[in-house]
Amino acid sequence: MENTLPDQEKKDGFISRIKHIFKHNVIKTFFETADAWGVFVMGSTFVLMLGALNLIVVLQNDFEQFNLERMTTILGSTFMYVAGGLFVFKAMFFIYTIYNYFRYRPIVSVADKELPTCTVIVPAYNEGKQVYHTLISLSESDFPKEKLQLIAIDDGSQDDTWEWIKEAKKELGDFVSIYKQPKNKGKRHALYRGFNEGNGEIFVTVDSDSIVDKDTLRNLVSPFVANEKCGAVAGNIRVLNNEKELLPKMLDVSFVLSFEFVRSAESNLKSVLCTPGALAAYRSEAVYACLPEWINQTFMGKPSDIGEDRAMTNMILKQGYQVLFQRNAYAYTNVPEKYKGLYKMFIRWGRSNVRENIEMSKYIFKNFRKGPKTGTRLLFLSQFFKIVMSYPFLVFMLFFVITHPLLFLSTTLVSILVLTTFPVLFYAKRYNLTESFWAYSYSILYTFGLFWITPYAIATANKSGWLTRALPKK
Repeated sequence: MENTLPDQEKKDGFISRIKHIFKHNVIKTFFETADAWGVFVMGSTFVLMLGALNLIVVLQNDFEQFNLERMTTILGSTFMYVAGGLFVFKAMFFIYTIYNYFRYRPIVSVADKELPTCTVIVPAYNEGKQVYHTLISLSESDFPKEKLQLIAIDDGSQDDTWEWIKEAKKELGDFVSIYKQPKNKGKRHALYRGFNEGNGEIFVTVDSDSIVDKDTLRNLVSPFVANEKCGAVAGNIRVLNNEKELLPKMLDVSFVLSFEFVRSAESNLKSVLCTPGALAAYRSEAVYACLPEWINQTFMGKPSDIGEDRAMTNMILKQGYQVLFQRNAYAYTNVPEKYKGLYKMFIRWGRSNVRENIEMSKYIFKNFRKGPKTGTRLLFLSQFFKIVMSYPFLVFMLFFVITHPLLFLSTTLVSILVLTTFPVLFYAKRYNLTESFWAYSYSILYTFGLFWITPYAIATANKSGWLTRALPKK
């Protein structure tokens, strides 16, 4: 005989379950942790994307007509075939990346007696008090102190950075060696001085606006012990200043995908393309082998004063070494909080990417190291196609905007909704569900507000300058 409950008991049980669900509901959690401006931005993001879905339905006939128009012209059909071919390549490459991601495993920290001697270099320019916190966090590492050398270099700062470095020196004593450049010569020259002053078997570079975990250094250098072919290791970078401003929240989600997904896959191929300046480690003999070339590097006849991390990685790969990523070696770094600072940072990265892909093309299809090289070459081709196709896609986008603005808006927003779901799920699985939705907002910002970065970086690749370290004008 079937069990039944009185109507009131059923009602009470249902209400109880609803309360329980809402108590643990992501929406409630979000509204409790986010500020009003954050709620507005994220809410607007979903309104835009859901509105775009409706537009797709309304404009379906127009969209079909637009596709027919493109296919009936030589230029349009050529572009569609090229775009289709690139889409297939990127789709297959994405599957290949997923495959390598699941095969990746970080190397477990080795015992104290096995750890090599290590020199940590912290270059600083107009960093203020943050450099003090960076040095203190490094001094608190659980790395054997007798094997650790800490060097701080003020690159001719115009603020009180040197005073804070001296304050750290007072507290840490002989554990830290401090140097001051006579004038600002750039981060590359500050690191160069550190490489020449250091005596460790492994060099670690840490940005002066970064904080590390206690086990970061030992986790970062352990691959050099486990793998004699390892020439460099990239650390795992998270955002430090993501409590209040919206851009850092968005960038944190982006960084997790860039490091914990992309670099994990690259590491499985033994070919991480860029060891980040915020946290990276290098075998000293690999550094010394390319140090003269690195410090004297030029592009179009001008000294290279940007992209020192990507350049060092490239030169170490070229020597035949493997470059790995350690997901368990965390550094938390400050990122721009305003749009102007963000696009300047991306321009610098973009110019470096253009330069180093040109340099990489000179050796990547040669026998630059023993063992498999196909994966490394696919990584290069993926970046190469992104750069080469930036102008054709920009022209197509502008044409699409001018001729069919509503179609452009609707298809672009729906594409963002579909394609960005992966980074959302990835971040949610690794860290936090509510914060993961910032990936949608960031994708919209990048698509509509930063789409011009790569074409501009290509056109201005010969220009130099850090762009984001000047003191604010009074």
